[in-house]
Amino acid sequence: MKRQWRHTSRLTALAIVLATSAAQADSTAEDTDDSEMAPEESCLCLWQGGFADVQATTDLVATVTVVGGKGNSLDLTVDTILRGREYNETIRLWLQARDYCRPEAALFPAGSRWVMALQRITDTVPGGFDPLTPNISYGRIGDYTLSSCGGYWLQLHDGRVTGNLVDAPRWEHEPKMTPVLLELLSAYIRGEVSREALQEASREDPALRELMLDTSEFLRDVR
Repeated sequence: MKRQWRHTSRLTALAIVLATSAAQADSTAEDTDDSEMAPEESCLCLWQGGFADVQATTDLVATVTVVGGKGNSLDLTVDTILRGREYNETIRLWLQARDYCRPEAALFPAGSRWVMALQRITDTVPGGFDPLTPNISYGRIGDYTLSSCGGYWLQLHDGRVTGNLVDAPRWEHEPKMTPVLLELLSAYIRGEVSREALQEASREDPALRELMLDTSEFLRDVR
């Protein structure tokens, strides 16, 4: 009787977790309407989508390490190019200043690693450079910018990425998700795996997997 009670209890717990996971997935799907403007505290731009959607529209997608920076600029070492071309080992990235739709430089501390989808600066912007504040600028031709209007960056740690990867809530750059292997993301960028596979990998719940494995083991024991 005790063993039967444990069996029922585990199956009930599994059913609750499955129902919760489904509800969270439905809620996430409702939050992926890309028409909403940025929050008031941010610049005025439309949400362009998660990393899976926006990376193809940029000039360079690469894994990078932050060396350091001044003002609204960062120096990055280019570790691995996933798409595009860049022949310099170190590049300069210009971030938020004035009304530019870019993230704050403070979000990317020295030594941190990222996957970034970057736009190359190709034109001089009138008023973009002030010699009195040379470290606060729109950026120089040949340098790069990073947009805050989508999931243009992912944090990289131990060969796995996290961030607004695919169908995460708008304007949420650090959503709760299962870390995804960099190799899987690279394969997606090369067109070798589907967006659905990337989405499934990011939504898999480790707690749900553990519960399912425990339940399967229990069911084998009672047979």
